[in-house]
Amino acid sequence: MGRIFETRKHTMFARYDRMAKAFTRCGREIAIAVRAGGSDPAGNPQLRRALQNARSANMPKDKIQKAIDRAMGKDKQDWEEVIYEGYGPHGVPILVVAVTDNPTRTVANVRVIFKKGGGNLGTSGSVGFMFNKMGVFRLDPAGVDADELELELIDYGLEEMGSATDDDDNSLLVARCAFEEFGAMQSHLESVNLKIRSSGIEYIATTSTELGDAQANEVLEVIAKLEGDDDVSKVFHNLA
Repeated sequence: MGRIFETRKHTMFARYDRMAKAFTRCGREIAIAVRAGGSDPAGNPQLRRALQNARSANMPKDKIQKAIDRAMGKDKQDWEEVIYEGYGPHGVPILVVAVTDNPTRTVANVRVIFKKGGGNLGTSGSVGFMFNKMGVFRLDPAGVDADELELELIDYGLEEMGSATDDDDNSLLVARCAFEEFGAMQSHLESVNLKIRSSGIEYIATTSTELGDAQANEVLEVIAKLEGDDDVSKVFHNLA
């Protein structure tokens, strides 16, 4: 087991702003899950995953319930996931995942951020080939024998496993599987009662781009502005 490759972290937002953004993202994730499979987590693995992520983000129980209730109500918003691809400054490939009820608004905002930051929004497939679509599980390592777990998870589609830290420098175990194996991996981790801090589908860069600090900061500014957009859920890149 090694250390999972993680792209460069940044902390451009105040903690409160990051938390509010996380709650918005989790609420939309819950809404999509409820619409797809109903409001009962026992029969809806997508909703179980969304609830795990919401709890990991410290989203209050009342906000979680309100998100479920809104998704079931008459005035529910029609959220959809949209992926945008482009190049940031210095040719760094960037993949943007948005959850929006108005793709026309979202693509316009994303295009402006790319352009003002010295990059450009590309067409579908322009950078996607540089990323692998994978299931990613971040696990609490307490009381876990990582080597034994790695051997065990191979039977459920494990492709990579390693250690990492979250934004608060808490230790994590990170397990990655092919997108097609996500369901099998989730079911097994739940069956053995491992604490899943967060999970989801992510786009993992196949190569990395090395830049000096000044150039890297220009890229990180663009990424931070993309992440700050209300409709953007996640941003993936290959900046080392």
